[in-house]
Amino acid sequence: MKYNCVVDAWQQHEAELRGYLIRQLHDPMLAEDLLQNTFLKAIAEGAGFCTLENPRAWLFRVARNLLVDHHRRQRHTMEVDENLSAPEVEIPAIVSLSECLPHALEALDEADREAITLCDLEGMKQAEYAELKGLTLPGAKSRVQRARQRLKQALQARCNIRYDESGAICCYVPQPPKMES
Repeated sequence: MKYNCVVDAWQQHEAELRGYLIRQLHDPMLAEDLLQNTFLKAIAEGAGFCTLENPRAWLFRVARNLLVDHHRRQRHTMEVDENLSAPEVEIPAIVSLSECLPHALEALDEADREAITLCDLEGMKQAEYAELKGLTLPGAKSRVQRARQRLKQALQARCNIRYDESGAICCYVPQPPKMES
């Protein structure tokens, strides 16, 4: 062989590499395949391999990268039937959450409830709302924003929902029914 440094390094580290791959994969045959691919990469490196400061570290890095690639390929091998359709099922948490919205709205004062109902639920433009209430447009926008914030707080308190960092609902934990005494 042209590059004896590859063979020498391989003879020194092959057993240790094999043990590492077997421990990681729990499959001796697959470990042998990745071990062989590691050796082929060392050969392909050619003269560059002979100039490495730490051939053992290089071999382990290549083996680890091959291992990571193997795991990535395994993650993406699920076959899905092309004729599979999504079941038409209501998600209970969403149904319960939608049932909570009226209760959260009831917790708001009349002005907040009206702002949310007209602008958000009925689709009235904020400019129309400002005119209806005799407010400036910035004043109407502020009122709607404050009402939305109070609704958000009411939803958190009454419906036990949580928001992610972007402000979207991320979690919902239904409250148990209240026991009557």
